[in-house]
Amino acid sequence: MKVSIITVVYNCADTIEGCIKSVLAQDYNDIEYIIVDGGSKDGTVDVVKKYEDKLGKFVSEKDKGIYDAMNKGIKMATGDVIGILNADDFFFSNDTISKIATVFKDDETLDATIADIVFVNDDNTRILRHYQAKKWRPAKFAWGFMPPHPSFFCKKHLFEKLGYYKIDYKIAADYELLIRYLLVNKINYKYLPIKTTRMRMGGVSTRNLNSILTLNKEIKRACRENDLPTNYLKIYTKYVFKPFEFVLNNKQ
Repeated sequence: MKVSIITVVYNCADTIEGCIKSVLAQDYNDIEYIIVDGGSKDGTVDVVKKYEDKLGKFVSEKDKGIYDAMNKGIKMATGDVIGILNADDFFFSNDTISKIATVFKDDETLDATIADIVFVNDDNTRILRHYQAKKWRPAKFAWGFMPPHPSFFCKKHLFEKLGYYKIDYKIAADYELLIRYLLVNKINYKYLPIKTTRMRMGGVSTRNLNSILTLNKEIKRACRENDLPTNYLKIYTKYVFKPFEFVLNNKQ
């Protein structure tokens, strides 16, 4: 079973090499790694080209944003299963893809998997927050909760059947896609009790107050477009629970 990993990047020269090394270090031997660059000007392309002979595909050209780039990578992919790894992030361990592929191999009816991730400090020496999907259920979409997008791996044919990321969203197209797949179309997914990804803190969705407002506005829109009743009171309630995801130690 071939697993396609897609990284979209724009001006991330300081972090992209760690991301690439994380993929190349995986012990699974049937990975297609695709990097879609948005026309970086900061040296990102030079870093990627150092590893170009180890990549499945690499393209650097202007796009219409992160979700357009993701769609481009998905359409180029030839794997059975698709996963997204952001340019600032790493896989949790070198056997992450082996674990995921094994689950898909063992159950041919499986459409997708979700799991847990952790947020780390910039140099990846300390875990700051655990983002778990164990108790997550599709009904929680209406309350502003989604499973960790980086932990979502799914069969490629789902994108062709159910549609791609909507590029007119700025931040929450992943939220909308997961509602469409997991809740509306009720694909056959499974929770895996593993951590798939280490993410650096400070993503675009929580960068500042304006980003938070945009995120929750788009979450409400995503629910509305998929006929899921919600309101801002429900959505903002999630911030009461988020502090419990942070940890006070640096155990790996």
